Amino acid sequence: MTVATPLPSGAMKFGVTADGVAAVTYAGEVFAGRPVGVPECGDPRKRALVEARVGEYFAGRRRELELPIDWRFASGPQLAVLRCLLTEVAYGRTITYGELATRSGVFEELSEPGIPARTVGQMMGANPLPLLVPCHRVVAADGLGGFGGAWHGVEVKRWLLTLEGVLPPTLDWSGPAD
Repeated sequence: MTVATPLPSGAMKFGVTADGVAAVTYAGEVFAGRPVGVPECGDPRKRALVEARVGEYFAGRRRELELPIDWRFASGPQLAVLRCLLTEVAYGRTITYGELATRSGVFEELSEPGIPARTVGQMMGANPLPLLVPCHRVVAADGLGGFGGAWHGVEVKRWLLTLEGVLPPTLDWSGPAD
C-alpha cells in the first residue's frame, strides 16, 4: 500500500501482512532488490490503521507509530540492533552509530575501533522498516551521517529530525502535514 507523505522523497510504500508491517520503502525504492511486494493483508482495518498512524505522525500529532511489526526481513545481529533502536531511542532523541553498537551488545567480541559503528551504519542502510524502526535517529559522531542510498536520503533524514525537534527548521522547511 502507498501512503502519501510530505517528505522530500514523496510517498512511502508499506508491505503489510496479517502479522504487521513487514517492509517500508521510500518512493521508487526497492527492498531486497525488488519493489515492496510482501503479501498484502486483506484486512481493511489494518491498512486503515497504518494510513491513520502515519498521517498522524507527519501531522505532528503522534510521536510513535505503535504499529505491529512483522520482522521477517531482519534476523541475527541486525534484528538485535533494530530492536535496541526501537526500544531505546525515543522521538526527539538521537544516538550515534557507535553508541547504538555498544548499547545493542552485539559487538562485544570486536576489538577493532570503528568496525561496530560502520557495521551499524550498514545495518541502518538495510533497515527493512524505516520510520517504524527509526533509523533516522542514528547519527554520526561528527554530524548527521548518511541515510539510504537515494538522492533524497540525507534530506529525508534532515526533514524527519526537524519534525521531531532535533534540528531547527530552516526557512524552506515544509513543516508537518495537516
